[in-house]
Amino acid sequence: MKIQNMNTNHREIKIRNAVAADSEKLWVLMKELAVFENYIESFAITPAIVLESGFKKNPPDFYAIVAEHGDSIVGMLVYYFLPYTAQNRPSIYLKELYVDPYYRGQKIGEQLMGALRKEAENKKCGQIKWTVATWNESGKKFYERLGANENTEWLNYEWNISL
Repeated sequence: MKIQNMNTNHREIKIRNAVAADSEKLWVLMKELAVFENYIESFAITPAIVLESGFKKNPPDFYAIVAEHGDSIVGMLVYYFLPYTAQNRPSIYLKELYVDPYYRGQKIGEQLMGALRKEAENKKCGQIKWTVATWNESGKKFYERLGANENTEWLNYEWNISL
C-alpha cells in the first residue's frame, strides 16, 4: 500500500498498514471503541490476542490500517476478506473504524477509508461491507458523505453460541 502523508493543523498524519509492533496501540483503540459502542463488558481482546490473530497467524484473522501521528496510533481500521461469492469476486468486511476523539474532524477517517478502498481495488474485490449501530448518527452521515449506500434489503442476524 502506498503511504499517504497529510498535514492537518500542523500535525503530520501517516496512513499505513499495521505491523506487529502496533499490537498494543491497536488494542487500546479497540478498547476505546468497545466503550464508545457500549460493549466493553463483553470485550475479551488482549494485546496478545491482537498480536497472535493479526500478525502471527498465517493467514491472519484480520488486517489493519492505522493513522499514525509521531509515535502514536490515532486511528485504526480493521478488516478481513470474505471469500468469493456469486459475483466471483471477494469482498472486504470492515469490522472496526475508530479515530481518537482528539483527532476527529481532520479527515483521518476518510483517509483510512480511502486506503481500504485502494486495498479492495488492488485485491479485485466487488464490495466493502460493514454495519453501523442504529444510534450512531454521525457514523451514518460520515459513510453517506463518502458515497456509501445503506443496504435495506438484508437484515442482520446473530446466533450466539455459549462456550
